[in-house]
Amino acid sequence: MDAHKAIITNIFNNSTLIEVPFFQRSYVWKADLWARMIEDMEYIVKTNKPHFFGSIILKEGRRPHPGENFTDCRTIVDGQQRLTTFLLFMKVLCLKLGQSTTFDCQFRIMGQSIALRHGRNDIEAFERVMASTSADKIGNPAPQSRIIEAYNYFVDHIDENKLNIMMVMMNAQFVRIDLNADEDEQQIFNTINSLGVNLTTSELLKNYFFSRDTIGEYEAKWASVFEKDDDAKSYWDTEIETGRMKRAIIDIFFDSFFQIFIQNKRYNISNDDKIMYARVDSLAQSYQHFIDHYCGGDKSVILSQMKDYAICFRTIFNPDTCGVSIPGTFGIERLNIIIFGLKTSTLIPYTLYIAKNVDSEDERNAMYGILESYIMRRMVVHSLTKNYNNLFTSLIRNEVLDATSLVAKLHSGNDATTYIPTNEELLDGFQKSKLTNLQTRGILYLIESYIRPANSATLLLGFDGYSLEHLMPKKWRNNWSACASDEIAKQRDSKLLTLGNLAIIPQALNASIRDSDWTTKKSGKGANKPGLEACAKGLVTLNAVLLEDEWTEEKIDARAKWLHEIAETLWNIQP
Repeated sequence: MDAHKAIITNIFNNSTLIEVPFFQRSYVWKADLWARMIEDMEYIVKTNKPHFFGSIILKEGRRPHPGENFTDCRTIVDGQQRLTTFLLFMKVLCLKLGQSTTFDCQFRIMGQSIALRHGRNDIEAFERVMASTSADKIGNPAPQSRIIEAYNYFVDHIDENKLNIMMVMMNAQFVRIDLNADEDEQQIFNTINSLGVNLTTSELLKNYFFSRDTIGEYEAKWASVFEKDDDAKSYWDTEIETGRMKRAIIDIFFDSFFQIFIQNKRYNISNDDKIMYARVDSLAQSYQHFIDHYCGGDKSVILSQMKDYAICFRTIFNPDTCGVSIPGTFGIERLNIIIFGLKTSTLIPYTLYIAKNVDSEDERNAMYGILESYIMRRMVVHSLTKNYNNLFTSLIRNEVLDATSLVAKLHSGNDATTYIPTNEELLDGFQKSKLTNLQTRGILYLIESYIRPANSATLLLGFDGYSLEHLMPKKWRNNWSACASDEIAKQRDSKLLTLGNLAIIPQALNASIRDSDWTTKKSGKGANKPGLEACAKGLVTLNAVLLEDEWTEEKIDARAKWLHEIAETLWNIQP
């Protein structure tokens, strides 16, 4: 066995054929990993620094048959998915840049046959996309091929202006492991992929900050917070969704804490380093680089504040908030719903910064309310979220620590990625936006909690206790009156997906009730099949709805306007 670092030109070298075993499983990567590939490639070009893409295990393969033009054959033991994706990416990039010759010279044997040969499940689709001569999408026959899906995804999403072929090929690094013909590839594969356990960011940082010579400091500054008892360990080990991945809360803390630290202007961090520090997959290395290059190697710069920030973090951030009733007034509980229930984790660093540095509880709650209003207004109108990281870190960098300054800063953003929607746009959103079920549930839940009377006889459940219901059902054609034309029917189909037609209820309706006529949907079919009047009892957002004798497009519009009037008052951000 021979293991060594390799760039792509050390794997595909014009004379070696790499074969996927003929009966190997199909290519299975999906859009989240394709998007990650593009992000990694853009990162390489931004920084011109090496980036590690994992290990490739190749075993000595067969001898060439007569007429075959390769001199060496290797069989893929591990790495089929990443090598396939890499070639699909490079194929599209070269086509978009008009550099097909570059691709052929590097990834074809003597410029002819492709140097990666797939097994029976994917060979036809792979060779089809490799034969493409233009960066156009390819039709995907039935059954659907994930290879063609990946190729078409790259056609749609690669921005060739952000990429450079040679930078990618020289900086995309792998660990290449070559096995002899008589070595047991299954044993080696199992050892590498099954017995090893990936170290988390927190484990790497613990080993970096402390040693057997600093046990006392470890007990005081780490164990007393992160390993204090079973409850503490359970909290910090809890995994939550952040974007396309799940991360432990302890790793989210270290990311947030680091972002607060590096925004401090005293360190004058270079733009290149800021790009590197923004990557969560190399956070432990970023800590070490920051301490070495900006703190003179002094770890106490971090350790002196870490414990206090960690205690503050655990005090304010609680994913379990989604399971309990929340107040109708602004505060951290409502922001927890937005962060954990609506998966807006980009708020965490700035929220932590506020919690740690603003002494007045009233001022903190006012700022939390502004953040809620900002996020929810933009959610209603379906605004982009891609620039939230930059926005919230800029608030830390500019030391925005009072409500007045926060409002002024948010109103200063005029581009589409950061602006505050107007009241007119908010109304348009309530009438026309078609949001995800999660977003809709969050909007309606926060409005419900705001208008729920304090003396209500019905307890407000936690966010997770409600499901979403279409008042006019998507299958309205079964039991509702027909429309005068197909065009009107299409308009109705569109209208029933908007906020005016959607409701949160604590108990999902039986399928036979859900698609019934309006009268039956309200009253139900006996005790075993309750309708909205029973399931939605006490919900203020449905009180007026349940008084209606019919439910029409006009009623949907009226409810949308009513919800907008509440939201305009609730999420009011005056300059």
